[in-house]
Amino acid sequence: MTETAAAPTSATGPDERVAVVMITYNRRDEALLALTRLRELPERPHVVVVDNGSADGTADAIRERHPWAELVASPVNLGAVGRNVALERVDAPFVAFCDDDTWWEPGSLRRAADALEAHPRLGVVTGRILVEPGSREDPINAELLHSPVEGPEWMPGPALGSFLAGASVVRRTAFREVGGFSERLWLGGEEELLAADLATAGWELVHLPEVVVHHQASTVRDPHLRRRHGLRNTLWFIWLRRPLRAALRRTRDVVGAAPQDGVTALALLDALRGAPWVLRERRPLPERVERRFLALEESQRSSAARRYVS
Repeated sequence: MTETAAAPTSATGPDERVAVVMITYNRRDEALLALTRLRELPERPHVVVVDNGSADGTADAIRERHPWAELVASPVNLGAVGRNVALERVDAPFVAFCDDDTWWEPGSLRRAADALEAHPRLGVVTGRILVEPGSREDPINAELLHSPVEGPEWMPGPALGSFLAGASVVRRTAFREVGGFSERLWLGGEEELLAADLATAGWELVHLPEVVVHHQASTVRDPHLRRRHGLRNTLWFIWLRRPLRAALRRTRDVVGAAPQDGVTALALLDALRGAPWVLRERRPLPERVERRFLALEESQRSSAARRYVS
């Protein structure tokens, strides 16, 4: 499929190069506010929102309050795969992901599109996250800015090994080339596997601090379930893509750093139950991509922003 980038009509007006995909589940009020903010962006992006089977009237409220947005009302919770579904409904060459508790700063989508358009092998732009209320720096920003991953000289910012879906803009053709988010991982740390597969396919990931997203963490969530899925998915990624010695080392590090409680025990049980399909589908990274993940191991061990706690 040939990618054709539409040029923005002006430096401040609508920008047809970028669309926005949002997934939501049982967060009616937050989803409505997120859509209000997206509607006010100067880029005026095409927005596709997937309601993942909410039981709180989210889909009906979106139809009533935001008929301008394209709604996909899924009867079941698709998790991150809802983004795959939404992405198939947009024509823009670049797609920004947006959670229902995040919002893009005006002009940031245009800056991300400029970078993607200027660098044809760039697959993902991850922005700087400000935590609300107060617009405080997210601890992950320092790790992104000082990423130890080595990238090609043409990169417009620090090269990354992975990305944060709610703070990233992707090249649609790159995303589709590697199959999008995994149905097996569902939701929680689903980005790492996709990032590894993008790098294997020759796409680069970059951090651009001038691309800004705000995050006000929703209180409507199950932190224990999120931790359970995140830990399980991290282990699955390790077993799917890392060479044997690295997989053993990272498994030890990840499990050792997790709280020794019932949530961790359930996550380990979930991961072990998936071992048969993991072994069938295991495909270790090529050496050039494995070097990226080796470079990240020290920061992963010491990171204050990557703890499996709830």
